[in-house]
Amino acid sequence: MNKKILIRYGEIFLKGRNRKYFINLLFENIKKALKQFKGDLKIIQGRFIFENYNAEDEKLITKILTKIAGIFSISHAYCISTDFENIKKTALSICDNSGTFRIQTKRADKTFNISSMEVSSKVGAFVLNNNENLKVDLFKPDFTVYIEIREDGNTYLYKDEIYGIKGMPVGSAGKGLLMLSGGIDSPVAGYMMLRRGMTIDAIHFHSYPYTSEMAKEKVVDLAKKLTVYGGCINLYVVPFTDIQLQIHEKCDSTHLVTIMRRFMIRIAEKIARNVNAGAIITGESLGQVASQTLQGIISTDDAVNLPVFRPLIAFDKTDIMDIARNIDTYDISILPYEDCCTIFLPENPVIKPKLDNVKKMEEALDIDLLVDTAVENTELIKL
Repeated sequence: MNKKILIRYGEIFLKGRNRKYFINLLFENIKKALKQFKGDLKIIQGRFIFENYNAEDEKLITKILTKIAGIFSISHAYCISTDFENIKKTALSICDNSGTFRIQTKRADKTFNISSMEVSSKVGAFVLNNNENLKVDLFKPDFTVYIEIREDGNTYLYKDEIYGIKGMPVGSAGKGLLMLSGGIDSPVAGYMMLRRGMTIDAIHFHSYPYTSEMAKEKVVDLAKKLTVYGGCINLYVVPFTDIQLQIHEKCDSTHLVTIMRRFMIRIAEKIARNVNAGAIITGESLGQVASQTLQGIISTDDAVNLPVFRPLIAFDKTDIMDIARNIDTYDISILPYEDCCTIFLPENPVIKPKLDNVKKMEEALDIDLLVDTAVENTELIKL
């Protein structure tokens, strides 16, 4: 029996005439992710197959596949030529020694003259007759033997179905620039957009010496975690101290966060346009903090012309934390190194800023000069 990894895509099935584009893109993403391993990747109807790999690499290959956007599920299958006697014997050989089971058959090859229900019934009877320690349970079995009779003359049998992160292939939905802080939310926002097929770069605002080099390294580590899901990421580290000091000196302290956010998004827009990113991504969630009220968000968006994506806008904080744990960013995010958003914070920040008031306060600042200077002094870190 030949062991192979079956790789299924999900949402791509909903595509019409351009489905082939998405399949080919996902194929290339998988091939790139597995380039370090011996093996062959090929496409069959509705599936990818990875074969001829070293058995000792199987666990790591599987782990990598579960992090590729666009993959719905993965199974480790035994591949045999389509012959009914061979199917029965193989099914028996991969069954557990005891417990309850069921057989579930998919017959993509309609030239095979036994229906899916008949295959399941006859294979199940064969298993029962050859192992008295097994019983059938069609509703809550201890394990299921899956049989796929494919059009290529092969049949695939397996017991496992490991779910991937689903979504769409990275690279299918344009490019975005993620505003990456050191907190819990923004890495999750980046992950969510990667799942929807968007390639991302990241921007971070660093206020040295008020924020430490450890805070910067923390963000680099978070960006590295996201590369697992989306490949290479360019991280743009923006010096933000001078802007914060000027806002603190010349503007009403209650509006410091609002005006600071407007400067951040202006800088993000300029860098996004320079790197051909079509959108800005933030980790904001409605009402979570003072700057994330409806009025605060309106005030921020007024400063730019690019669309701003907020994939977490309606998420509960506990849901965001659960995702952060799943993508392995949570433990980094809670390290006690402050980012620039946590310094110079007023005791009573305005919750519902009026746009006219904000613009009036900004007249005391040379916006273009401050933005241009910050962009010119930005550090690029390639990950």
